[in-house]
Amino acid sequence: MKVITAVPPLDRAPDVYDRMCPSRGVLEHVTSRWGVLVLAALSERGYRFSELRRRVSGVSEKMLAQTLQTLERDGFVLREARPVIPPRVDYSLTPLGEEAAELVSTLAHWSERQVPAVEQARARYDARPR
Repeated sequence: MKVITAVPPLDRAPDVYDRMCPSRGVLEHVTSRWGVLVLAALSERGYRFSELRRRVSGVSEKMLAQTLQTLERDGFVLREARPVIPPRVDYSLTPLGEEAAELVSTLAHWSERQVPAVEQARARYDARPR
């Protein structure tokens, strides 16, 4: 049985620029390299762990497990363990996760489209006299 602890109310409005604001932790989880990629992948469809690991190329098993746990704890990911043999665990997005995934997926796909412009900017920067 899980024990649910009450979260104390904020004594002021959330402010991501305030170092003590809990929104900083949420932002960190959602915008981490693996957080973005996991959310974007799960926005396509639900995945089993091994499928998700193949989809998010380069993530270690340990990092994927940690990222999924963090996103599940924050309410973005739903983990469903199915009582079958062999055991099957499916991951999908909650409504909150769908909203976050839409935002970070937009940023991820924007970054894909901007690679040529960024590479040109880097080349100009690197060619500058120092």
